[in-house]
Amino acid sequence: MTKFVLLYQGGAAPQSPEEGEQLTKAWVEWFGRAGDAILDRGNAFGASTAEGADLPASGVNGYSVVEAGSAAAVDGLLVGHPHLASGGRIEIHETIDM
Repeated sequence: MTKFVLLYQGGAAPQSPEEGEQLTKAWVEWFGRAGDAILDRGNAFGASTAEGADLPASGVNGYSVVEAGSAAAVDGLLVGHPHLASGGRIEIHETIDM
């Protein structure tokens, strides 16, 4: 099994407390469906800075870490993902043991 980092970009923020509750419920349900594939539920990101090359900001606003047999299996985990449902994008990065 391989670890994959899911990087979340974009997506619409809840516009009311009720929408916030619905979004939280959707995330809890997704984590439940993903089950043991979830290694780290992750967190949202706050403000960021960067050092080094002058490149555009990534726009990443959160992450999760999952384990799966292949990138295609990760695609299957993402069906019905609440971040995608809110108009966001998820980058999938396979990790490499060093």
